[in-house]
Amino acid sequence: MNPEQLTIALPKGKLLEPALKLLFDLDLPIDGVNDKSRRLVFDFPDSKVQYIVCRPTDVPTYVEHGAADLGIVGKDIIMDQDKDVYEMADLGFGYCRFVLAVPEEKADRPLTDFNYQRVATKFPRVAEAFFRELGLQVEVIKLHGNIELAPRVGLAEMIVDIVSTGKTLKENFLAEKASIAECTARVVVNRVSYRTKYRVIEPMIRRINEIVNDGSGRE
Repeated sequence: MNPEQLTIALPKGKLLEPALKLLFDLDLPIDGVNDKSRRLVFDFPDSKVQYIVCRPTDVPTYVEHGAADLGIVGKDIIMDQDKDVYEMADLGFGYCRFVLAVPEEKADRPLTDFNYQRVATKFPRVAEAFFRELGLQVEVIKLHGNIELAPRVGLAEMIVDIVSTGKTLKENFLAEKASIAECTARVVVNRVSYRTKYRVIEPMIRRINEIVNDGSGRE
């Protein structure tokens, strides 16, 4: 293992473009890096950096197990997976929120009315932690998509999901009942890599925080 070589896991989808802009601001090469081709690994040996472009939900796994030294991933995924990684920087982009939503006609009811009811979600850890903190008992039903459909077909009385604008909730006659957490993209680091490659990773994290906090990136 080269102590100077870094492998960085990057998320496919909407976070990739701002992630690449950050790497550009760090003076790292990004030529040809994309999520449109079948190529998933991009090597830049002259710069001692390698990128793995993968599903956002896989980024923490690559980092936790050391296949990547660090990665960029949404806080929403970090919260739901609870991987054994260091969360080192808040990048500020990719904003979204975890919310509890219920049918519009039930929006005025107190949360205690939803005790012992069902909640559909793609994020069971987040949902369970939220209701546990409230002291409410619910049945969590995990789905992989179209969460907002669950109350309409009688699968669940409420949902926990991610929203950016709330438009999808309104289109499905749902109303936000509670805001659970605000999420943005984060830098996560493998625990072993942080020790063994400290001289490379720590200055990078400091520079990332400078870029995020004072906008000192490249034009």
